[in-house]
Amino acid sequence: MKSGSPSRPARSSRAVKLCGTEQPDGVGRVLRAGPLAVELDNGNLRYLRVAGIEVLRGLAFLVRDENWGTYVPTLSKLVVEQRDDGFSVRYRADCQRASQSISYEARIEGRGDGSLSFTGTATPATDFLTARTGFVVLHPLKGVAGHAVEVEHTDGVVETSTFPALVDPVQPFLDLRSLTHEVMPGLKAIVRMEGDTFEMEDHRNWTDASFKTYVRPLARPWPYTLKAGEAVRQSVSMSLVGSAPREGKGGDDKAVEIVLGKATGHRMPAIGLGMPAREIDAAIASLDLLKQVAPRLLICQFDRREGHGYKQLQGYRRLCEETGAECELEVVVKSLVAFDVELANIASWVRDAGLRLSALAVCPVGDLKSVLPGGIRPPAPPLADLYRAAREAFPGVRLGGGMFSFFTEFNRKRPPAELLDFAHNSTCPIVHAADDRSVMDTLDALPFQVQTARSFIGDTDYRIGPSAIGCRDNPHGKTFTPNPDNERLCLVNSDPRQRGLFAAAWTLGYAASLAATGVEAVCFGAPTGPLGIIHRPGDSKLPYFDALGRSAVYPAFHVVAGLTRAAGAALVDARSSNDARVRCLAYRTEGATLLWLANMTAREQSVSVAHRGVNPFGIVLDEVSFDQATTQPAVFEANVKPLDIHKLSLSAYAVALVCINDR
Repeated sequence: MKSGSPSRPARSSRAVKLCGTEQPDGVGRVLRAGPLAVELDNGNLRYLRVAGIEVLRGLAFLVRDENWGTYVPTLSKLVVEQRDDGFSVRYRADCQRASQSISYEARIEGRGDGSLSFTGTATPATDFLTARTGFVVLHPLKGVAGHAVEVEHTDGVVETSTFPALVDPVQPFLDLRSLTHEVMPGLKAIVRMEGDTFEMEDHRNWTDASFKTYVRPLARPWPYTLKAGEAVRQSVSMSLVGSAPREGKGGDDKAVEIVLGKATGHRMPAIGLGMPAREIDAAIASLDLLKQVAPRLLICQFDRREGHGYKQLQGYRRLCEETGAECELEVVVKSLVAFDVELANIASWVRDAGLRLSALAVCPVGDLKSVLPGGIRPPAPPLADLYRAAREAFPGVRLGGGMFSFFTEFNRKRPPAELLDFAHNSTCPIVHAADDRSVMDTLDALPFQVQTARSFIGDTDYRIGPSAIGCRDNPHGKTFTPNPDNERLCLVNSDPRQRGLFAAAWTLGYAASLAATGVEAVCFGAPTGPLGIIHRPGDSKLPYFDALGRSAVYPAFHVVAGLTRAAGAALVDARSSNDARVRCLAYRTEGATLLWLANMTAREQSVSVAHRGVNPFGIVLDEVSFDQATTQPAVFEANVKPLDIHKLSLSAYAVALVCINDR
């Protein structure tokens, strides 16, 4: 550019506006076989339905690395045949990295009676290190959780049982050969698995909306090595027993109806943010924007292994005082024996820094990593002794315990809640799948997690977060999955969708899923950084935002900023006729109801709101308003206008905030 020439304004593509990346996330091809409809997605099957009712959430042959990251295979020789009486699919898939590779041949057959078979034969070209290579079968939650299932084991024994209603911390069923459940009155589905011993885990532990049956029992060592040239062959079949009507007509073109009712008796939880130590300087540099968000709570990380000390505590003090946020200090405890001395020293530094704590959360180092069922837990101090030492070091400060990682670990090592003022855990939606629909589907599992937590923490207050789309930690492996190309990948710290409209819709859906469960606080990822809502330059290229040359925010900024103002507001019963397409959240303010709507899909959605108020007005965060919302947040939020919510159109991942006045 010549000196003195005007700079060009940054331009964002539609893909970047929606999901922060140019990587496509296409919908698969629908195939039909008699009453069965399935979606073929990069060689695997999703959303297997009979008469519009979901029988299986997914059926896939997967290859995972030693850190449980899932390879995205390269397909070749793909042949798909759709016939009048069924369909067939065959292909070759290759998975490789610098030093090792594996390929597999797959064949899928769908028949006119609705039956299905899927075979996979994997052959490593080199010795191949993996945490799992083989089939995964996903049963959905609706019509399944808490319902009957007939289980056939590998020894031929058949038992009648139920899919768990509460989230099972380990494996509901072991040594599996087949599972049979009722799809609808008069129709059952039998899923049979061959080629190895299968078992089931409750995927809701990781917020996946499914029960997962998988190959290779977790009691066997992992990661393990597949020897070069030695083939692994497995198969899964599904058959229907009973009367199976043809698939009903879908309702995707019908407007989603939102019905507003009366106050529920519940209150909006406090909304906060995580405060990673590495983001202190960036957060301070963005204080003007962070003050607009006005988080009710900052969860401030403190880990002596990372060199955290007095300097970080001073930074937390400034951030909390400037924003008015309460400070929860999240302390990783290193010592197995002298933890009382360690906590006393930290308390001294807190006092010297002048940091006022509203809460303290403690977790031993040994509890930071996931332990598979039956595995040996790393050494950690007894929690009762640790909590006693924490109260002695921080008298009068509310004490929290649980896990800094996922609900999985919280459910598997349940703290003595009677010794705590609150319990806590975080979540992450990209542990097992990273496509857009799977991430949105995880919202369905959140209420199950709260219900399960209540079964063992009782009336103890419960906080969830900090949570974002990306992982704040990877308790299942040594590190995060690298993401140099800004893609949708499992177990990454930097997920591109955090910067797009997608994250705004997901954030609203997350809050809406938890608001009525009675949780005390919901905290999102961070002010800045890969889990944040305010832009800062990253370690890799960030499309559009890096080209702005000035401060900017991500779309989720506006959702978090709006929700922080609602703490303690009376929740209003708000119901969506299809919350997989549009989620809603409503609460009362003086003389009005505030209604949030979020399109959870990549398709435009028509919405109709039934209400008794007058003169609805608000703002819509979408592709049209994206540039202003990200670069002029105050101007965007002031740009309210009348909205016809009897007939409202929301474009892909759009979020609307509507104020409905009383008569």
